[in-house]
Amino acid sequence: MSLPLPPLHVHSLKEACVSRLEELILSGELKAGQKLPSERDLASQLNISRPVLHEALVDLAAKGLVSIRPRRGVVVNDYRKTGSCAILSSLLSYNHGQLDPDFVESLFGMRLLIEVETARLAAMHASSEHIQQLRDLLEAESRLSRSDAAALTQADFEFHLLISIASGSLVYPLIINSFKNIYTHFTGQFFQYLGQGEALDKTFAYQHRLVDAIAARSPLEAGAVMSAMLTHGETQLKGALEWSS
Repeated sequence: MSLPLPPLHVHSLKEACVSRLEELILSGELKAGQKLPSERDLASQLNISRPVLHEALVDLAAKGLVSIRPRRGVVVNDYRKTGSCAILSSLLSYNHGQLDPDFVESLFGMRLLIEVETARLAAMHASSEHIQQLRDLLEAESRLSRSDAAALTQADFEFHLLISIASGSLVYPLIINSFKNIYTHFTGQFFQYLGQGEALDKTFAYQHRLVDAIAARSPLEAGAVMSAMLTHGETQLKGALEWSS
């Protein structure tokens, strides 16, 4: 079987190979259950070495996009059933930064579920050092230029990550980190489109209220403020980008 695969001629052959095969899988050109050519034949089509191809296939398997079956070859998976969080960044890249509205709704819903809980737990378990670090982050954020969307995006991510750390959970920070590219993609758009207006003032106010609730050891208030802040950001961003739910 010959696939539509022109030879690769780039510096990072493994990453280019991963990207090319991801595109074929996510587009549906390579279908779930389909067996790929042998590593020798596939490497020849791509004009790369078998070790490079094998490394690329291992990466795809780690994401759940393919299964490597000893002596039986490589089979394309239904990534909806086998995929990991790593596929989210691949989907974002494949769609050039655009995602299906229903998929975006699912992402926002998951973030709301997780981060309301991290805020609630942070109010119960945050150390005085965590609380001071949160206040220091907000102070540093206040000094950033509102036109510097990249810096604001990074500061916002660090704020949410620290809350997950302050929750005392060993797992929530890993989940937040695994979604960093997705989170910063959308928060970056928020700061780019809304960084000069009232929406940003309201976000900053929510952040301060959230830290105050954590410091006051009020889980219900912390969860409610986090919920209101995330809902505010989602609503404002959808309006700016004219998304429909």
